[in-house]
Amino acid sequence: MPRRKENDNGMKNIALHILDLVQNSARAEARLVKISITEDAGKDSYLLSIEDDGKGMEEEVVQKATDPFYTSRTTRKVGLGLPLIQQNAERTGGSFKLSSESGKGTKLVANFIFHHPDRLPLGEMEDVLVLLAVGLPLVRLTYTHTTPLGSYCFDTEVIREIIGDIQDSNLEVRKFLREMIVENLKEIKAEV
Repeated sequence: MPRRKENDNGMKNIALHILDLVQNSARAEARLVKISITEDAGKDSYLLSIEDDGKGMEEEVVQKATDPFYTSRTTRKVGLGLPLIQQNAERTGGSFKLSSESGKGTKLVANFIFHHPDRLPLGEMEDVLVLLAVGLPLVRLTYTHTTPLGSYCFDTEVIREIIGDIQDSNLEVRKFLREMIVENLKEIKAEV
């Protein structure tokens, strides 16, 4: 069955969801954001987890967070990041869980049914990771992608130890990072 290129809510891929959600973590003063994708076609599972050590939310806010007409931001009247990822996971017959504790951080887990025609593709995760690494210099970002063939981990702390400040890096360094991510995801045959 052919996969749709774009969901009717405008999110074209999972990488765009991750970009939006990690930016939310940074606004919540997170200094560590852990992203994990575990794909297993044999178990018909595509699991996304994002966990941060930001400000977290009170229980009453967690209950409202997936309502598109609720946002804690004062610059707009709607908050679509969490409702859209929930909708896209549940559209495949999967599930969504959000947990948070004030002062300790937030974790979301979205499980997509791997073979469902409405499951979004991963997209250009390499571009999202480089953009986040450069744009969020105060945040340690880890991205772990696991398939039955192996696992790949991108960690901005390790990258910064090797090449220094990513934010000030030139285009050659950014291109190198992008190519490194692409090659590592190909090695584990991550679905993009």
